[in-house]
Amino acid sequence: MIQAVQIIGTQRSGSNLLRVMMDELPGVAAPHPPHILQRFEPLLPLYGELENPANFRRLATDICSLVNLNPVSWEGVELTPGLLLRECRRPSLYDLFRAVYEQAAVQTGATCWVCKSMKNVFYAADIEQTGLQPFYIYLYRDGRDVALSFKNAIVGEKHVYVIAQAWKNDQEACLALQRRTPAPRFLCVDYETLTAEPQQVMKNVCDFLHLPYTDRVLEYYKSRESAHTATAGRMWANVTRPVLKNNTRKFVDGLTPDEIAIFEAVAGDTLRSLGYSSYLSENKYGSGFMPAQIEWFASENARMKEAFCSRADPEDLRKREPQAELLRQIKNRPAPGAE
Repeated sequence: MIQAVQIIGTQRSGSNLLRVMMDELPGVAAPHPPHILQRFEPLLPLYGELENPANFRRLATDICSLVNLNPVSWEGVELTPGLLLRECRRPSLYDLFRAVYEQAAVQTGATCWVCKSMKNVFYAADIEQTGLQPFYIYLYRDGRDVALSFKNAIVGEKHVYVIAQAWKNDQEACLALQRRTPAPRFLCVDYETLTAEPQQVMKNVCDFLHLPYTDRVLEYYKSRESAHTATAGRMWANVTRPVLKNNTRKFVDGLTPDEIAIFEAVAGDTLRSLGYSSYLSENKYGSGFMPAQIEWFASENARMKEAFCSRADPEDLRKREPQAELLRQIKNRPAPGAE
């Protein structure tokens, strides 16, 4: 029996740190995620009825291509459409997702796989319909530090209002999943404790998953997977360093007072529910935002994203381009039966 582990929450919350630490556990396969569900769920109408074997094979072929083009390659794993189709119990995207990760475990001699696609919290019900009963690790971080990190990352939104809305939605989805999941399958881990007490947190993770603990997890930064991940993009450079124990409350100096006010106006209740206190005693946005303000935030977010890409490291962009080109080709090709 292969055990499934799904990390949920919001990116820029230490999920790659947790992933490479877990990858050092014996019997665990924790490959870098190609975000299969997040990318292919919106594209499903382009494939037609998946009960049609040709359509389902096309989807399996495209998923294999996405994994093979991942910026951080899956070493020791070779996926083919035929292999995935043989492993599927029914023609669905979610069964292909299961088959991909189970093959990652089988081909690397692991008995447990870990998926770090944190947005999969929104697909949990569909994942479980495949027969999987994953162990969920809800990794969360002060949303204001998440916002600061996104502002400086090649991925994600850039305006604090947009980031705050997404962060709030992610946390609420995770907390809702916690309420409907049996306690033995749900573990909450906060970034601040993970970085302050990594050994204890990882012992808790191992107890939760019924896996033996090893101090190798604390030397994750020396691993081949960490080195491999760091070379794929600057945003993952920290995985080749020991735990950054003081990497908290950076928002105090990194965000402007207005940005902090916007974030707390949008998501202050969620921050407090997770144990984070408000930074501002009074918030000038306490009455909410006017439609014109929200429209301006959205346009400013688009401008900031475009400006960031224009000055991003060309090598980082180059490594992401093959997957982006694959997705463009899928969107632009004729629908089944229209060739």
